Amino acid sequence: MKSRILLFYSYIFTTIRNTVVYVKADDYYHIYEKNEAVSLWVNTIGPYHNPQEAYPYYQLPFCKPSHGIETSKKSSGIGEILEGNQLQNSGFKLHFGTDVDRESICDMTLDKDTAKEFESAVDNQYWYELFLDDLPMWGMVGETLRDDVHGRMEKHIFTHRSLSISFNGNRIIEANLTSENPVPIDAGQKLEFTYSVHWKPTSKVFENRFNRYLEYDFFEHKIHWFSVFNSFMMVIFLCGLVALILLRTLRNDFARYAKDEDLDVEGIQVIGEDSGWKQVHGDVFRAPEHLVLFSALVGTGWQLTVLVLGVILYAIAGPLLHGNMYEDRGEMVSTFIVCFSLSSAVAGYSSGSFYKQFFPTVRAEASSQWQKAMLATILLFPAIVALVTILLNLVALHYESISAVPLGVAVKMAAIWLFVALPLAVMGTLVGRNWGSAGKNEAPCRVNSIPRPIPAAPWYCQPVFVVPAAGILPFGSIFIEMYFIFTAFWSYKFYYVYGFMLLVYTILSMVTVCTTIVAVYFVLNAENYHWQWVAMGSAGSTSVYVFLYSLFYFFYKTQMTGLLQISFYFGYMFLFCCALFFICGAIGVWGASVFVHKIYRNIKID
Repeated sequence: MKSRILLFYSYIFTTIRNTVVYVKADDYYHIYEKNEAVSLWVNTIGPYHNPQEAYPYYQLPFCKPSHGIETSKKSSGIGEILEGNQLQNSGFKLHFGTDVDRESICDMTLDKDTAKEFESAVDNQYWYELFLDDLPMWGMVGETLRDDVHGRMEKHIFTHRSLSISFNGNRIIEANLTSENPVPIDAGQKLEFTYSVHWKPTSKVFENRFNRYLEYDFFEHKIHWFSVFNSFMMVIFLCGLVALILLRTLRNDFARYAKDEDLDVEGIQVIGEDSGWKQVHGDVFRAPEHLVLFSALVGTGWQLTVLVLGVILYAIAGPLLHGNMYEDRGEMVSTFIVCFSLSSAVAGYSSGSFYKQFFPTVRAEASSQWQKAMLATILLFPAIVALVTILLNLVALHYESISAVPLGVAVKMAAIWLFVALPLAVMGTLVGRNWGSAGKNEAPCRVNSIPRPIPAAPWYCQPVFVVPAAGILPFGSIFIEMYFIFTAFWSYKFYYVYGFMLLVYTILSMVTVCTTIVAVYFVLNAENYHWQWVAMGSAGSTSVYVFLYSLFYFFYKTQMTGLLQISFYFGYMFLFCCALFFICGAIGVWGASVFVHKIYRNIKID
């Protein structure tokens, strides 16, 4: 029976790998013989300033080559499709090492409708993407130029494409595209599309052929280094400040609480002297309200924390193990899918273990709803992603954009979740409940049967102030890196500085823990024992500032227009900020929990 189960899951993982990371042998080895046919693929076309507003190349009324070469679509994996790639053979006749002086592609005559479509494309700065041996090239559809015949500015379409290809031995190293021969766009205008190919040898090595796409001056600018150094110094300062304030304050608290008897005057207790966080020792380890939801948030947060860490480490190890992440279309998305599926076990374990600690006995377990907590953990983030994806899909389908997720891909994603993520989450929950850290986190203080009333607190100790204030410093430590990440995602840049990302990720975690501890201490000192939700909100409030920053970035750093692009921008930013909320929330709750257990374990309770 066990062997059958192992064979079943082995088949599932093999299917995922073959589906998600699909490679074709011809495109994998990148080795060509003299005069061997080389495929030139056309990908997508769309407005330059709207990255997600992408359409199939032939949605514009280009004529198709008449060379007898089939312009068929290339098989793609899930990652490629979700990234918005749809490769189709261009039909151009290219042979390795063979120059083409000037070859006709096809002829067409513009009518009123086709002329209007091309004019609209030029107005919106449409550009297209080509791939040759997995090397990307870009070209503009046309440009508004001065027409000397009519003496005015007119829209032109480029009808000639010049390809310059560099090779070293039997490998292609560089591919460049130049758009030439602009022709005015007018109804009745006859267009002849042509191309030329020039091959030239180079001494550059194959392993470094993608370096020309990396913008070192942008990503390794001194401002980037300075921001990381500044964030690192902030961590040192903040950790030292937290340690100084808390240790000094707690030392005074412990000295006061350690007295055998409370201060009194002639037998009357001094009111207000014995106040603060000790007074809620009988309630501080009470289960948080909405425990099922809270457990799901903790479990999802740890899953995404491990997921992001796994993806970053996988990307850093790329040059040594599997190649750089940016060299393969869809590899980043594929890595996220695989890591999310595998890390579902972490979600189940964290959620199950956290939920179990509030039901330590068999009698208490009778009122447990751990099945609901497990189900909420499994569904929480996928449900959010599915809802946003459906809404964006409706918009994309209305615009006939390839940004819409095809039904086949959606079915495959659902199958991966159903047969891999779901069983692993269930397994993780069972392991967390039975062998997790619930016993290690046993409350050092007994929980009172009747909850203590929460007194009025000063404004600076109220959650409505503490929660948003706590997110400012973590956001300050990452907002420069947010600019680089946003620019890479929304401005066609290849992100490659994953070492920076790992360092910033570590800094964010440390700052989040420190600020959350301070926030929880303020709340407990005000005798408010609902610290768990305060910790979650304080740490997660960083995501709110990131979303506000995305608004600033949209209005001042981009030129995006149209319902389609705006919907995708804010849809993706919403998902990103939700994930950041879960990650920071889980880390903050963990840090606050360690702090709370530590201080209450060291006080004397009568």
